[in-house]
Amino acid sequence: MKLKGKVAVVTGGNSGIGFGIAEALKSEGAVGSITGRNQVTIDSSVKELGAGFIGIKGDVTNLDDLEQVFKKTHDQFGKIDTLVVNAGGIVDGVPFPGITDVTEKKYDRYMDLNLKSTYFTVQRALPYMNDGASVILIASSAAHRAAPGMTIYSAAKAAVVSLAKGLSLDLLDRKIRVNALSPGSVDTPIFGKAIPKEQVDLVKQIWTDLTPAGRQGSPADIGKAAAFLASDDSSFIVGSEILADGGLTNIIMMK
Repeated sequence: MKLKGKVAVVTGGNSGIGFGIAEALKSEGAVGSITGRNQVTIDSSVKELGAGFIGIKGDVTNLDDLEQVFKKTHDQFGKIDTLVVNAGGIVDGVPFPGITDVTEKKYDRYMDLNLKSTYFTVQRALPYMNDGASVILIASSAAHRAAPGMTIYSAAKAAVVSLAKGLSLDLLDRKIRVNALSPGSVDTPIFGKAIPKEQVDLVKQIWTDLTPAGRQGSPADIGKAAAFLASDDSSFIVGSEILADGGLTNIIMMK
């Protein structure tokens, strides 16, 4: 119960990695809120989490929605101790494009969701946060290696890793720690959005073969790492990145 009595907000906490993080924080004693854009999945996730967590519908690319997320959380639980900036990923209706297929609108939508929203989520949370709080930015191992069609997404996540450093510097006077947590390939429903259904199992196997740990990650794996960064156990970790990717980034598989 390393987070007993602590208040947490997990954006995009209604499914996938975000829900795994919310579960891990709850298991360590935290209370707070999860956000998402789909009310049905918000409701089902809150029900599964049980007492102590509320769901707030909102779009992280909308600054007014962000303001309401933090106000409602603060009004119900008090000042926030942990902020997990998780919402991001594939833009609805715009699967990962290559450069020849990218329009300015598609580029802006990816950057708005994966970079701009990260920055302003932190900014809008600050008035509602305790000094000494922990901010966890969910980046990606894609920040460190290229993959087909992922250039814009990878660039945005590389910038998120950089934000962890710059924002930590900005917030030193409040002793708010900002760190990045970068998952590798994690088995979530996102695969069904990014690739044709008949190719999902094949692509998952490819990522499994590429990962030295011999498997894809699970949302629970990322949740445990997030709970560590939220706790006092990581009090000397500031402006850093944890790669929770099964060795995908730093170990080359020779076959």
